[in-house]
Amino acid sequence: MVKLTKIYTRTGDKGETGLGDGSRVAKHDLRVAAYGTVDETNAAIGLTQCHAEGGMTHLLTRIQNDLFDVGADLCTPEQDAPPYPPLRVTSSQVEFLEKRIDELNSDLKSLRSFILPGGTLLSSHLHMARTIARRAERLISQLVELAPTHLEALRYMNRLSDLLFVAARRANANGAQDVLWVPGANRQG
Repeated sequence: MVKLTKIYTRTGDKGETGLGDGSRVAKHDLRVAAYGTVDETNAAIGLTQCHAEGGMTHLLTRIQNDLFDVGADLCTPEQDAPPYPPLRVTSSQVEFLEKRIDELNSDLKSLRSFILPGGTLLSSHLHMARTIARRAERLISQLVELAPTHLEALRYMNRLSDLLFVAARRANANGAQDVLWVPGANRQG
């Protein structure tokens, strides 16, 4: 269990931070950028919750907790013989998102165009969280290419952005208030 008694430690005053395995890296390291962007996603979801209710609130709370797992996973580099078992995202966490996506999407009309992010206040916040989740996913994808990284964290962020997209459509009166993109609509005049 985490116990924080002192918030500042001064250990990062020279531009470095500690990873979950005890190693030190620059604060601009790709791994730090990846889990930092997961944290941004979590904060955006926290803001989104201010406009949600009922089952959506419970779903977003669960996702926020899982995002801490994603951050812990990314914070601890994969190694052959870790001194303790690291916290890793599981396939069941990804499968949970897949089931919720299927439920949320079950009675939405198929899209015939991309939609513009927006609509209701809740939908707008869900879209913002989605775009931040996509940025985290891109950073994690880059990290996977450069260093051993647990792939379930990448899969989780991919599914999360899909879930947030479908949830945003649900928040737009089950898609009825979605604003469709009209390609080239403003090119004349």
